[in-house]
Amino acid sequence: MSTKPKGNRLRAGRFSETNQVYLITTVVNHRRPVFKNLLPGRFLVKTLRSTQSYATTLAYVIMPDHLHWLMQLTDKSELSKVVAYVKSNSARRINQHLNQSGKFWQSGFHDHALRQEEDILPVARYLLANPLRAGIVDNIGEYPLWDAIWL
Repeated sequence: MSTKPKGNRLRAGRFSETNQVYLITTVVNHRRPVFKNLLPGRFLVKTLRSTQSYATTLAYVIMPDHLHWLMQLTDKSELSKVVAYVKSNSARRINQHLNQSGKFWQSGFHDHALRQEEDILPVARYLLANPLRAGIVDNIGEYPLWDAIWL
């Protein structure tokens, strides 16, 4: 992972910890609903899957203008570098598909390190219910841009 984490640094007081589970949220620049179109979302899914030697994806949901990603770092990785990799590689693919250039993602990301006492499964369920709460679908099975390892 040679991508420098420009604008993707951890919040003050946080550090990247091996085997830690993180909930990551990152937003499309200007909150453009790019992922209403399935193909850009599939490019992002492919990028998430390409991180498997750096992070284990536990669950994700791609909303029209942002990503929620529940992941666990491996011993070969650093959180800011993994997120920078996902953002830069997905941006390149999506911009190419949309025949555009320039900034795709907003700078930075929100990270929440799950505490040991937090149960991962309820966090994943809450994350995956985002399309339901947003009124996009009535049944999560109708929404194409999500996955979880428990299925």
